[in-house]
Amino acid sequence: MINFTSIGDLARGMRLQTRSVELRNQIETLSYELVSGKVQDVSGRLDGDYSHLLDLDRSLSRLDAFKVSTAEARLFTDATQLSLTTVNDSVDEVAATLLSFGTSNQAVSHENASALARNELDTIMSALNQRAGGRSLYSGTATDVSPLASADTLLSALEGELSGHTSAVDIRQAAEDWFNDPAGFDAVIYQGSDTALAPMQVSENESVQIPITATDPALKDAMRDIAVAALLSDDALNLPRDLRTSLFRQLGGDLANTQNQLVNLRGQVGSAQARIEQAATRNSAARTSLEFSRNELIAANPEETATKLQTVQVQLESLYSVTVRNSNLSLVNFLR
Repeated sequence: MINFTSIGDLARGMRLQTRSVELRNQIETLSYELVSGKVQDVSGRLDGDYSHLLDLDRSLSRLDAFKVSTAEARLFTDATQLSLTTVNDSVDEVAATLLSFGTSNQAVSHENASALARNELDTIMSALNQRAGGRSLYSGTATDVSPLASADTLLSALEGELSGHTSAVDIRQAAEDWFNDPAGFDAVIYQGSDTALAPMQVSENESVQIPITATDPALKDAMRDIAVAALLSDDALNLPRDLRTSLFRQLGGDLANTQNQLVNLRGQVGSAQARIEQAATRNSAARTSLEFSRNELIAANPEETATKLQTVQVQLESLYSVTVRNSNLSLVNFLR
């Protein structure tokens, strides 16, 4: 004999359980949408057409890549500008000192001038050997190596070229010839690449290039004249005091002129820095616009979602109340 009452109770229990699961799933979905601000059923919101959303995601991914490359370009150019500032300051210090000391025909003044030149030469070459993000600033495409050998190596090589010359013209010409000779400075001291660093892409249609290497004429001129000044008081050259005085004065004047070339280099880097900042600003504005459009596609209305969540929670609480009451029903309780 079939107990119809039992079948009815079982069916009622199953219906209550199914409804409970549905309400809990709705609460989970609405809670996610309320917290994330996005609809969980993206496909339903877009009617299965993801083309616009995918296009927005691709554009955002490109902007993410540009954000990284722009940050790297900013780091590189900032470090380059800082190093050029160091070079310029050293050239300014040596130029002023040589012009000042060059008016005195005293050996001690000459020795002080040469000592200062040695120190500043080391400062300049160290600045040009700096790295940013693990990349050398002035080595061209050979970013894994420092562009310059040591100042001691430079002075030792140059001293051999200057030995035996006894006039200001010959000494300066010998130094200039060695620095311009491919088998001279470029082979003995420069360790980087002859190929300039590739442009850095900072936006969809814009790139920035810093083609400066340690063989740039302005940098070589500065190192050449300061290196000569560092060697003038060397006993191995055995130069007369009057000749040293004349050379110090000439070198000081030329270094003062070299500063104009350094200003041009710093201007090039400054222009690149400005373009990088402009590109970064444009990229940020584009990203904000794209993110707004993307959110508009899949955003969940917070007020509407909160209202629905509250409604479903009330329904679930009511369902639990009904379930409890049904579970307490029995013939004994009914007959009381």
